[in-house]
Amino acid sequence: MTVLRDRLRSDKPKRDAASTQQAPHSKLLSRAEAYALGKKLRDACPRSAHARWKAPHNRANAVDLVLAADKGRVPDLLPLPHGRMARSAFTFYRGAALTMAADLASTPVSSLKVQCCGDAHLSNFGGFATPERRVIFSINDLDETLPAPWEWDVKRLAASFVVACRDNALIDRRARDAVNTCVRTYRESMAEFGEMKTLEFWYQSLAADDLVANIKDPALRTRALKRLQKEKERSIAEDIFPKIAEHQGEMPLIKDQLPTIFHHIDAPPGVIHQAVMEALEGYRSTPKWTFTPHGAGERSHSPTRVPASRSSSVDIWGVVRYSMTR
Repeated sequence: MTVLRDRLRSDKPKRDAASTQQAPHSKLLSRAEAYALGKKLRDACPRSAHARWKAPHNRANAVDLVLAADKGRVPDLLPLPHGRMARSAFTFYRGAALTMAADLASTPVSSLKVQCCGDAHLSNFGGFATPERRVIFSINDLDETLPAPWEWDVKRLAASFVVACRDNALIDRRARDAVNTCVRTYRESMAEFGEMKTLEFWYQSLAADDLVANIKDPALRTRALKRLQKEKERSIAEDIFPKIAEHQGEMPLIKDQLPTIFHHIDAPPGVIHQAVMEALEGYRSTPKWTFTPHGAGERSHSPTRVPASRSSSVDIWGVVRYSMTR
């Protein structure tokens, strides 16, 4: 990350003016105003500015960036991701989020920031079970999420289709079709979301059952149904718990599954649990107000679920108008 911060500093003077311009958020804009604001951003950062990418003269070595991202990780586990990355161009691409972020840092942006996935390649989209035991299709890897330009996620996703197609020996025309479908669907979906009310958008999801129903190839549909059933089973705690946990005395412990899952020598069972409880206790003392369903002045003694932040309508409409083709 230090390398990326250095790159951001060094590239800042040369980046397009739109990359440092901040969209106004001092007042709540109407949809029409936000739509117009998004279109106006094209004056400083036209869509054609994204058509070509030229490597900066001081571009960091890709392997050096991969090694820089390893700092702070468990040394004994590093051969595992390195081995996966060495298998093919696509597996390297999957594991090189920092490398691409460093490249994207020198590209023009429209100034609209969102809570980016940070690693939005195609393999990080898939089906997973919700607490309601529904299986939805969405991003399933958010351990690198940070506020960033919305273009970064779109470009990483689109590029991943190209790399994956080439990795599977598909002709460039197929790769181009896949990318065009990807970005067109993004644009059309954003336009649809921009018309929704806040709660309507909040509850929007893509059910895996709907995706499977639209698969025309019988063999592929059968494979998808089996995968869907597997994901549904993962949502049943009674089935999962015996597979991942075991009892040692009174305390249930996660089973060791070497080489990826194990108890660290410096963190024996019980130590992490106590640290988590202390962290939660500290968190409870930070809010300036609490939700008190049983009467004023009472404090909740258990963690509550809160929704993740969503992009404001200003951001959505700005991106919608900026990315529309007409």
